[in-house]
Amino acid sequence: MCGIVGYIGNRQAYPILIKGLHRLEYRGYDSAGIALIDHESLKVYKAKGKVAELEQFAQQKDISGTIGIAHTRWATHGEPTQNNAHPHYSQSEDIAIIHNGIIENYAVLKDGLMKEGYRFQSQTDTEVLVQLIEYMKIKNDVDLPTAVQLALNQVVGAYAIAVLEKHNPDLIVTARKGSPLVIGIGEDEYFIGSDATPIIEYTNQVIYVGEEEIVTIKRNEPLRIKTIGNIEKTPEVKKLEMTLSQLEKGGYSHFMLKEIFEQPSTLSDCMRGRVNVDSDNITLAGFIDNREKFLQAKRIIITACGTSWHAAQIGMYAIEEYARIPVEVEYSSEFRYRKPVINKDDIVIAISQSGETADTLAAVELAKQHGAFIFGICNVVGSSIPRNTHSGCYTHVGPEIGVASTKAFTAQVSVLIMLGILIAKEKGFISHNEYVGLIKELSLIPGKVGEVLHKNDQIAELAKTFTYASNCIYLGRGYNFPVALEGALKLKEISYIHAEGYPAAEMKHGPIALISHEMPVIAIATQSDTYEKVASNIQEIKARKGRIISIVTQGDDAIKKLSAHSIEVPETIPCLSPLLSVIPLQLLAYHIAVVKGCDVDQPRNLAKSVTVE
Repeated sequence: MCGIVGYIGNRQAYPILIKGLHRLEYRGYDSAGIALIDHESLKVYKAKGKVAELEQFAQQKDISGTIGIAHTRWATHGEPTQNNAHPHYSQSEDIAIIHNGIIENYAVLKDGLMKEGYRFQSQTDTEVLVQLIEYMKIKNDVDLPTAVQLALNQVVGAYAIAVLEKHNPDLIVTARKGSPLVIGIGEDEYFIGSDATPIIEYTNQVIYVGEEEIVTIKRNEPLRIKTIGNIEKTPEVKKLEMTLSQLEKGGYSHFMLKEIFEQPSTLSDCMRGRVNVDSDNITLAGFIDNREKFLQAKRIIITACGTSWHAAQIGMYAIEEYARIPVEVEYSSEFRYRKPVINKDDIVIAISQSGETADTLAAVELAKQHGAFIFGICNVVGSSIPRNTHSGCYTHVGPEIGVASTKAFTAQVSVLIMLGILIAKEKGFISHNEYVGLIKELSLIPGKVGEVLHKNDQIAELAKTFTYASNCIYLGRGYNFPVALEGALKLKEISYIHAEGYPAAEMKHGPIALISHEMPVIAIATQSDTYEKVASNIQEIKARKGRIISIVTQGDDAIKKLSAHSIEVPETIPCLSPLLSVIPLQLLAYHIAVVKGCDVDQPRNLAKSVTVE
């Protein structure tokens, strides 16, 4: 959840670290801090709030030094305060640490250290870790890398850390378990990041630090990697695929708006090389390489969190409709703890935009222990889920900076639909003509998304009339029920308006009691087998003076007449309708949040990549 950045080389570190913190601020923005070494002087500056607050605090400070680490925090242990901000000193102030993750046994470690005379200045588990490192260093009379190794052998939990030592101004020690860490390799310099966003400006050569690996980074020397079990590892250098321009707003007011408008191109990128109209074919390498496993699977379990869980629900509808394989969709956080029944002929699909979601990673490990085949769907190349699954598929949408996921959702849905259609074709469950028709319609979706985006001004005006709302209900049926859930989540995430998504027919089983003239009801009523049923549900709401905003298929005047407002989307086949109907809901949530003055890209209490439980 937190953002880590570090630098060691010949340049001044402060500008690189601050710019890196701004790039990583989507990972956490409760507080920020920086540690610099200059001539064996270890300086730590911290501030509550966003990175801009840290910059202001450091204006009159000594910010010289060619080695440093920095951190932007999403609070876990301890409130967002200057005292709890990272970096944390050891008791002697000889060592400083930044940390992403949670040390689960911090209380036991803290009690032991207090008995040894250590005193604590913060409420964080991270301060316990830096004190433990110093204790191990002094007690065993070892160097910093060895002290880190000894300390981490005592730790239970997740971590990505970077550690500095005052009297060792040419060294940074980093390590990770369960939280991401990337090291960029420049010319006589190294860059550290929770992900590649603070690194890409300087180099595209990176090393993804592996589980339980400790990296010793010394000025003008090759990296050294060993595990906490003392096994030497050979660094494996990878090339980054992202570009610097992908990390800029490109003239848009917010990253979220930019990412909504990128969806015609990101969906094209996701389908490129996979959906081929000329040869009437869908190609997914992860399926081709494991064809028999998919064809023989008795059950598919999809595990995910948040927006990815909503994408999984749509995938369930598509795979069951076309491939006729039973599908279960599980919240990763529940799946890992409820002793699930997992068989060796099951396929488990793990979905995560970042590829680092802690609960989903844990679900992957659980499924592997039971012998299931694991297929990952992920956006970030080289992240933990692709490295820990048997096969998979990248979504190729580029960096998603806005905390509220948009383009990742539509790409995940596209991959799942492609997978369902491909399995169905290989099993002989759909005719050639139906298969060709699905391929053709898939290829048209990016252009149709572009048509929906032309409604942006209409939706922006509509948003102004709904900022008064304190509650909203979203309704959908079939493929569009998960879209209702996703629309409600978007509104909650960025505008702080309470919203709930329901299957439209479930209204009469309780939620209809909430309906009044002050309650906006967003109904997704595109053409499908359940269209008439949704129309009846809308009639029930209108009879109780509910204020209806409908998402309808172009040319549908019947539901328009029942609605206070309606937004048209192009016609498509039902399984692809979520890719169009979700766009107005993304825009509506965005514009309501803007009118309310909310921080769209960095909503309160949220962070982009949930790497802790």
